[in-house]
Order: sequence, then C-alpha cells, then structure tokens
Amino acid sequence: MFSFNDLFQWERFVTPSIIKLFFWLAVAIIILFGLSGIAQAFRLIVISPGAGILMLLAAIVGAMAGIIFARIASEFILIVFRINEHLGALRSRGDI
Repeated sequence: MFSFNDLFQWERFVTPSIIKLFFWLAVAIIILFGLSGIAQAFRLIVISPGAGILMLLAAIVGAMAGIIFARIASEFILIVFRINEHLGALRSRGDI
C-alpha cells in the first residue's frame, strides 16, 4: 500500500495503490444496480411475463457487462502508470 507520507511527497504515485479500492467500489455499485434491475423485472413479470423475462435477462447481462467494463477501465489506468514506470526506468538507464 502507501504510507501517509506518500501523500506529501511526489516520488511515488498513489493511484496504483488505491485503484483496487475504486474497482471494488464500482463492482459493489454495479451489483446493487443489477439487483435493483432484477427486482424491477420481477415486478414487471406480474404485469407482462415476456417483458419481465427480457428485463431480467437485460439486468443480468448489464451487470456482468458493467463489471467487465470496470475491470477493463481499472486495468487501463494501471497500464498507463506501468508504462510511465518502465519509461522512467529506461530513461534512468540511458536507453532513451
């Protein structure tokens, strides 16, 4: 992780350390929205079974797609920071 001193020194990025927290927070929010969509689908099944089943499938697929998108976005952020670290290492070796 990172220490409190890292917040005031600019020698190390803090974002790679906390991106996992934001990913899990995004997953929790996506799951809550998915559960809300499933609950709405069950309410709709009573009125219109066909539309309710379609909404149920859409809520499940939407939640899964949201989790995958959150993972891709998190990995993209980490990749940007890793590229920066590797470029810094190459620069310090004198290859660039």
